[in-house]
Amino acid sequence: MSLLTVSNLSHGFGDRAIFDDVSFRLLKGEHIGLIGANGEGKSSFMNIITGKLEPDSGNINWSKHVRIGYLDQHAQLQQGVSMRDVLRTAFQYLFDMEQEMNDLFAKMGEVDADELEQLLEETGRLQDALTNNDFYKIDAKVEEVANGLGLNDIGLDRDVHDLSGGQRTKVLLAKLLLEKPDILLLDEPTNYLDVEHIEWLKRYLQEYDNAFILISHDIPFLNSVVNFIYHMENQQLTRYPGDYNEFLRVYEMKKQQKEAAYKKQQKEIANLKDFVARNKANAATSKMAMSRQKKLDKMDVIELDAEKPKPQFHFKQARTPGKYLFETTDLVIGYDEPLSRPLTLSMERGQKLALAGANGIGKTTLLRSILGEISPISGSVQLGEHLHIGYFEQEIKVDNNNTCIEEVWEEFRHFTQYEVRGALAKCGLTRKHIESKVQVLSGGEKAKVRLCKLINRETNLLVLDEPTNHLDVDAKNELKRALQEYKGSVLLISHEPDFYQDIVTDVWNCEDWTTKVF
Repeated sequence: MSLLTVSNLSHGFGDRAIFDDVSFRLLKGEHIGLIGANGEGKSSFMNIITGKLEPDSGNINWSKHVRIGYLDQHAQLQQGVSMRDVLRTAFQYLFDMEQEMNDLFAKMGEVDADELEQLLEETGRLQDALTNNDFYKIDAKVEEVANGLGLNDIGLDRDVHDLSGGQRTKVLLAKLLLEKPDILLLDEPTNYLDVEHIEWLKRYLQEYDNAFILISHDIPFLNSVVNFIYHMENQQLTRYPGDYNEFLRVYEMKKQQKEAAYKKQQKEIANLKDFVARNKANAATSKMAMSRQKKLDKMDVIELDAEKPKPQFHFKQARTPGKYLFETTDLVIGYDEPLSRPLTLSMERGQKLALAGANGIGKTTLLRSILGEISPISGSVQLGEHLHIGYFEQEIKVDNNNTCIEEVWEEFRHFTQYEVRGALAKCGLTRKHIESKVQVLSGGEKAKVRLCKLINRETNLLVLDEPTNHLDVDAKNELKRALQEYKGSVLLISHEPDFYQDIVTDVWNCEDWTTKVF
């Protein structure tokens, strides 16, 4: 059964085409991985099929009565509402049903016998529907999913307005999973999730009976939950059975076959052109030359896809710092209340450290306290001498009306426009990306603009808060290589052991220091 049919879809922004005549069908029970490089249009595709974005042309048809659930990380959560209240709204249709049943009960004292019988029949139907949909187990379901994603650790009665970006994403994801729609649309759900809760989500999706479309650059996660890959490239969407590894095998094979066919055809074209050029003026052979020319004119010429620019990250090195990069003495981090016990820590020149642990325990707060961006509750931080720090923040919330060129130029006034364009191109951005406003870029493209600024500063300490969120596979692999090569020190927050384990010299488990109970 087809849940969604997309026909002849085309869309673009200005002169930048995203899709060109794309068609596909989503069938019941399919677990789809939607993949492609940053900027190929994966999030735009999600916005189009959910009606948030109008395509330039084409049709999107959902089957009747299908329930769609979309993980929108930009959804608003109202201040003054607890996490528990938000999660219970996943069952709003059942609460409405209960209210309808109670209204019918209230009318029973005012009707005659015939109407009473009809009301009893209707309330019985509603009661059966509530029972069959586990209405009386709602609180237990809320607790189960909240526990799986670590929300019980935060406290379900906490105001959603006070949550971090990662905690907020967990609430939206938990609500979506509780709704159990006919199709889940998940845009990078593992961003902001820690390792334990990624494992829980993996098991949930493996057992999910309904269909889902998943955008993710986390390859181990993708491989464990999908049975089809939709690859978005060069304005087209191509379907591949199997997981990401199988897609990669078939994709590379098809690419090699096309390149071989292209070379063979180019050789044939060269031979035909040479024959025509040598023989068209000769009366004895002109007919043969015309025949060859007709063959050339009718030939369906193979064109190779343009190679996408691959990012090249090379961090610039500042002068050598002192032996100790920072030292803390009885440092207690937090805002209104402590998030840690008193910490006496130090980092030495040459160390590369990963901060690990669950969301909400203060990893970002620790970074910001060390950098002096926020004041600790108590204790002190002493920064070392001759530090040149490059800081990659997890979230940038400020609206940005700059173009990519303006964004880099503001910080590197001494660059020529040629140098600015070259620096952005080295980060894997095309001319059209470079000339676009930052705010219209995808999450991965925005991250590449921020990395462009970072790699063009001279640093000896990189402080990176979830730098791989939104980055595509090529960019993530190149960032890993660049950090391995970097001669300075690194202080890194990441929930991807596959990314950081070959980079760092030490891992600090922040759960050992937190005041939170696990």
